[in-house]
Amino acid sequence: MEVQLGHYLALASIIFGIGAIGFLTRRNVLIQLMSIELMLNSVNLTLLAFNRWASSDHAGQMFAFFVIAVAAAEAAVGLAIVVGFFRLHHTVHTDQANTLKH
Repeated sequence: MEVQLGHYLALASIIFGIGAIGFLTRRNVLIQLMSIELMLNSVNLTLLAFNRWASSDHAGQMFAFFVIAVAAAEAAVGLAIVVGFFRLHHTVHTDQANTLKH
């Protein structure tokens, strides 16, 4: 059995759905950041699947590289915000995240 484009897209949509559900249902900011990373990785899987399907150029790989760079920057900024919030409020739950002032 050969893996087709539809298999990649189905897997990417399942991973994206898991990330979206995790982001919407969890209160922990760290879990929400990991859910965002899951969604970005599913987008990368979709880009690379389409790049494999139409391999005349490497546009999918280039876009995936930029998504990885954006994800790394998002993780760094997000973790810095979480550390700052934890220092002020001693929690990482989003229910108490109405302000960063103490």
